[in-house]
Amino acid sequence: MEKANQTTAHEFIFSAFPYSWRDSVICFVLLLFIYAFIVVGNMVIITVVQLNIHLHTPMYFFISALSFLEIWYTTATIPKMLSCLLCEKSISLNGCLLQMYFFHSTGISEVYLLTAMAFDRYLAICSPLHYPTIMTPKLCAWLTLGCCVCGFVTPLPEIAWISTLPFCGSNHLEDIFCDFLPVLRLACTDTQAILMIQVVDVVHAVEIITAVMLIFMSYVGIVTVILRIRSTEGRRKAFSTCVSHLTVFLLFFGSVALMYLRFSATYSLFWDTAIALAFAVVSPFFNPIIYSLRNKEIKEAIKKHMSQVSIFFS
Repeated sequence: MEKANQTTAHEFIFSAFPYSWRDSVICFVLLLFIYAFIVVGNMVIITVVQLNIHLHTPMYFFISALSFLEIWYTTATIPKMLSCLLCEKSISLNGCLLQMYFFHSTGISEVYLLTAMAFDRYLAICSPLHYPTIMTPKLCAWLTLGCCVCGFVTPLPEIAWISTLPFCGSNHLEDIFCDFLPVLRLACTDTQAILMIQVVDVVHAVEIITAVMLIFMSYVGIVTVILRIRSTEGRRKAFSTCVSHLTVFLLFFGSVALMYLRFSATYSLFWDTAIALAFAVVSPFFNPIIYSLRNKEIKEAIKKHMSQVSIFFS
């Protein structure tokens, strides 16, 4: 029995997927549609921003960078979910570590980028005269690069730490993809695993709370300036530039906070799976909709290119 346990330590089996073939096929079709929509929607946003010179501004530069990250953020988990729905519901230990790393590195990069976008909106509304000289294309590129470098470096210590743990007990992972807490619960060394769970909780809490506080302070400044604008039209126009970012921020951070600010709280497998789907699938699904439907300039640019395509084919 011990020998069997040692052999299963090199792979994990996802236990949150439906085992009924009918349910699996329904979930597969739905998830495939969502993934295709996320990839195509974000590619459309990136392409539209690149093709339209009037969209070559810091705000749209950050939106296209966020769209790029969203594609890789979902690609880290959804293709494997699709595979598990129709084939074997297992993943190797190395594959699990890689999935955790790329999922968290792209996710953390998005957190930093959303914070940079809040800083951009703060400068645009609170210091409009100095905004063009401060938020230059070079600064935008450096901010985006810094967000990605920090995002890809931050989870490295946790992944390296987890890779040293022995996994010789149960290999049933109670989740739909590899994540820190479900994997740590399967570690053989109870004391070390408990300590690591506490450390990981604190690290995630610091990351999330710091980003939320910075974004919150940016919006306090933004709202203060907007309320000073005398005309209703002026206030509406100023706030409309922030609505998309604020909506994405609340949607993404709300689901992430439920998952990573729980500390000692535990949920049932159903709620764990629902929350995981919320920030890994549902939130990325709505982002292209929010940035296209809530943004007049992107919407008009998409309509223009679609009409050009239809004229070309007709």
